Amino acid sequence: MFTICLLLAIVSCKAKKQLITKRTTADTATKEVDTKLAKINAIKSVQTNFDSFSGKARTKLNIDGNSNDVTLNIRIKRDQKIWVSITAIAGIEVARALITPDSILVINRLQSVYIKKPFSYLNTLAGNQINYKTIESLLIGNAIPELLNEDGAFDTTNGITTIVGNMQGIVYKVLLGADMKVNQTTLDNQSAAQSLQVINGTFIQADNRTLPSQIDISSIVKDKKILVNLHYIKVDFNQALDFPFSIPSRYTPAN
Repeated sequence: MFTICLLLAIVSCKAKKQLITKRTTADTATKEVDTKLAKINAIKSVQTNFDSFSGKARTKLNIDGNSNDVTLNIRIKRDQKIWVSITAIAGIEVARALITPDSILVINRLQSVYIKKPFSYLNTLAGNQINYKTIESLLIGNAIPELLNEDGAFDTTNGITTIVGNMQGIVYKVLLGADMKVNQTTLDNQSAAQSLQVINGTFIQADNRTLPSQIDISSIVKDKKILVNLHYIKVDFNQALDFPFSIPSRYTPAN
């Protein structure tokens, strides 16, 4: 009888220990999720919020080794459209683009041609990791929304927060400063030979908002390489904007 009672006590004790272990594991997992959510919310809280944006940027554009100094005039209607006018020497417009979540329109005034494509056309230039919201976020210095999720691994060391993860085959890494503003974003899809790196620097204040005045973008898609070094010299938020775009009748579709 004593032996049976002892065995029952041992079994009971083991069961309690297992229950405690399971509860401890569950509690730890819950705390980790809560910590991630807290950090995600902290990051989201400092993202640049706006209805419309306009910016003028001196820009060095390098496509496959062909470098040009241009000025970009950028206008954004949040979640709807991005308008870009590219001017060269003496302020002469050489190209204009209108990007929406579904399409891309480009006119090349130097060659009198135009491009009218679905948004997926941009993926041939900048990789499958790009969508409309990605472009909008990068032009403002915001975090790419899809990368702020509970699946990423978060680490904070010496005031720098790092988020790393894998999203449908795309390995991503985001570095944020002590103010939770994005310093660097890297996307890498090795199987498709695609990579994108964006570095933000020289943060400025504009209309009570903090954003980078210097944005360096490097995109590699197989053997095509695009480098964009963008420096904002003027920015405004929530101003009334128009987005003029028309294709002259004499222009022909680009090859």
